[in-house]
Amino acid sequence: MLTIRCPHCGPRPVEEFRFGGELPEPPAHIVDPVERDFDQSWMFTNANGVQTERWFHDAGCHRWLTTTRSTTTDRVVEPE
Repeated sequence: MLTIRCPHCGPRPVEEFRFGGELPEPPAHIVDPVERDFDQSWMFTNANGVQTERWFHDAGCHRWLTTTRSTTTDRVVEPE
C-alpha cells in the first residue's frame, strides 16, 4: 500500500489523498509563460520510473504537497 508523508499530518495512506497529476518540467524551447503553464498542467509523460507529482490531502489538512514517486515500485522516493 502506498503511504504518503504529509508534512503537516505525518505518514498517511494514499486513500486520504487526491492525485493532482505529474509535475513535469516543460521543455526548454517553450518560453512563453502561458504555453509553459499549459504544458506543465496537461502534457503528461506517464513514464516508467521516478516522477514528481502533486497530491491533495483531502481527508486531512486540505493542503497540496509535492512528492517524488517511483511508478515502477509505487513507493514515495523522497518527499519534498
